[in-house]
Amino acid sequence: MDESNSPQSGYLLPGGVYDILKWLALIALPAVAWLVGAVGPQWGLPRCGELVTTINAIGLFVGALIGVSQLTSVKADEDCQ
Repeated sequence: MDESNSPQSGYLLPGGVYDILKWLALIALPAVAWLVGAVGPQWGLPRCGELVTTINAIGLFVGALIGVSQLTSVKADEDCQ
């Protein structure tokens, strides 16, 4: 087990999960929201505004999860010093 996944690392999320969630929050979900907002009305997709809002809310929630994990790690690192 590497250091980022060890129980003593202070992270709430394992390293691989953190990386995936960070990619989702920073790249994938905003891109999908933009795509739905831009192309959805042209294709007659119902409730595009609601879909975009929901996708962005999910992205914000994922961002909050990774933010809490990061803050927990920083606090654990400061406590060790």
